[in-house]
Amino acid sequence: MKANYFTTRSALGLAFAALLAGGAHAQNQDPTPQQQDVQSDKKDIRQDKRDLTKDRADRNQDQRDINHDKTQLARDDKKFGANSAQAQAARKDLAADRTDRNKNQRDINHDRRDLNKDRVDRNQDQRDINKDKRDLSADRNKDQKDINKDKRDLHKDRKDLRKDRNGKM
Repeated sequence: MKANYFTTRSALGLAFAALLAGGAHAQNQDPTPQQQDVQSDKKDIRQDKRDLTKDRADRNQDQRDINHDKTQLARDDKKFGANSAQAQAARKDLAADRTDRNKNQRDINHDRRDLNKDRVDRNQDQRDINKDKRDLSADRNKDQKDINKDKRDLHKDRKDLRKDRNGKM
């Protein structure tokens, strides 16, 4: 009695373990290449957004520096004269800050173009996936219709065969 009880419990335990393992395996399937492409496009979009945020912060800081240098230049012009060494240094700082700001603006524009391209890629990949799903569904429906028709034909053929056998005998 105890041996029978033990084997029943063991069998149930193994079946349950197999069921859990099968569920875990089903959840851990590798994504299709199209899904991987969509995931990489989403990753690119996130990275481009981060780049864009950093570039905007840099540009804004450069604009603040420009504004500060302008006020400093005006003070130096008033205090020391337009051709003084301090005023010339302030003009040089102002020119460098403007160059930095313009470079950061170009970076922002480039990152925005990248972001838009990545969005277009992601959307196209998703459209492709959806189209493939529709095509696959249509193929499955057609295959199932063919199977059902073949079953009906087989049934009719067997029926005809039985009639022929019974009629001849």
